[in-house]
Amino acid sequence: MLVGGGGRPARAVAAGAAGGRPLIITEDPLLLDDLLRLCAAAGAEPHVRHAVPEQSGTGGAAGAEEVRGGVGWESAPLVLVGDDAARRVRGAPRRDGVFLVGRELDDPLVWQRAVEIGAEEVLRLPDAESRLVDRIADVVEGAGKPALAVGVIGGSGGAGASTLACALAIRAARAGERTILIDGDPLGGGMDVLLGGEGAEGLRWPDFAGSRGRVGAGALEESLPELHALRVLSWDRGERVVVPPAAMRSVLAAARRRGGVVVVDLPRRVDEVVAEVLAQLDLVLMVVPGELRSVAAAGRVAAGVRMVARDVRVVVRGRCPGGLDAETVAGLLGVPLAGEVPVELGLPGRVAEGEPPGAQRRGALARFCDGFWQRALGAAPGVPA
Repeated sequence: MLVGGGGRPARAVAAGAAGGRPLIITEDPLLLDDLLRLCAAAGAEPHVRHAVPEQSGTGGAAGAEEVRGGVGWESAPLVLVGDDAARRVRGAPRRDGVFLVGRELDDPLVWQRAVEIGAEEVLRLPDAESRLVDRIADVVEGAGKPALAVGVIGGSGGAGASTLACALAIRAARAGERTILIDGDPLGGGMDVLLGGEGAEGLRWPDFAGSRGRVGAGALEESLPELHALRVLSWDRGERVVVPPAAMRSVLAAARRRGGVVVVDLPRRVDEVVAEVLAQLDLVLMVVPGELRSVAAAGRVAAGVRMVARDVRVVVRGRCPGGLDAETVAGLLGVPLAGEVPVELGLPGRVAEGEPPGAQRRGALARFCDGFWQRALGAAPGVPA
């Protein structure tokens, strides 16, 4: 397995129901007001019932209503059952995505009622409002399996981490993956520059520095510059803006929410903000040139990264005359080897002329990236140019 440890967050959404409207079952007017308000905050228009609606084709008024565009117990992507309605729901078929919701849930029997209806959680309002808005918004946005999130960090100065991050994003996008490239290094010069799109319209990191709570996945994607069939979140050329950990967490979570691939270019210093990113990544690739001094520097970087990241692999870039081979580098660092990227002749000149790294399908960099994504995503051989 190329990507290991931790797994990806599970989504409690009925199969095939992503992007639908949630179902509310309650007769409590105060609770209904709360749930309608939270649905509005999440951008959802729910269906409201007093009991489990009949399935389509069974006849009766409820069945006819569902045929005309209503929603049934099994077809709703999310079901919010008021504590007052738990007994009326008791005989419904078991399914994922059912939550028992109330405003006063001190009753010890509430947990028994939750088990009886197969609820995933018991949510007490107002304490659980933020979590509930997140779950409802996932339904609205059609959230499914989150994106595979890969970070790239240099083990030493000038290792070529930004070049590899850019090439990984380019190759993923050309393979048809929804791809977002995130520049996590405010002192790195800008990934949009490396892609030749520093003048492209769209938002940059300073526009998100004040983000709190949930960031809409669709709104984020549409707001970013689109370059070479991928979206890029980079820095502008103004004064340095500090992005708080909470904003970084919200933006990265939104980037992952709609699936595909997220590639993050990381600085070598692991501070509080970088630690926030590392905690959300599935895999970190550490780029290390095959020479002893670079390996010594990479050992210190690896120690900091491994304290937070769930899976760290080393990518050995080239081999200096008389230098170390890839297996030796990985062994000295005590980090699994992800592969070796040979030096690609002419790459700096092509980048200077506006061609992004990884654009040459037969180049060494593109071949490494294509092989990486085939293993990581389980793709069939033959990644398009």
